[in-house]
Amino acid sequence: MSDAELRALLLDGLKLWDVAGTVTVRDADVAIETADGVFAVSRAEADMRPVRWFYQTPERAGAGRPPRAAPSVVALLSALRNALGGTGGDRLRVGGPT
Repeated sequence: MSDAELRALLLDGLKLWDVAGTVTVRDADVAIETADGVFAVSRAEADMRPVRWFYQTPERAGAGRPPRAAPSVVALLSALRNALGGTGGDRLRVGGPT
């Protein structure tokens, strides 16, 4: 996934989660700036597999704690949605009413 694709995916996520913010590609990571601070996403080195992504929250950065690891882009997006306080969106249900 290129930096441009990751940026577009994160922008779409912010819209879907109803979180106001901007996404900027920086030298070492991608920054998500919201009213709560700057969240950072970076790729893991190839030798760190199965870890593929790292994300840093303003709280963890402020406490001097290392970024959290995510094994997939799906796990990364889920963790970011929770950290950003985003909404889950509508859920599709198949079948009759319960």
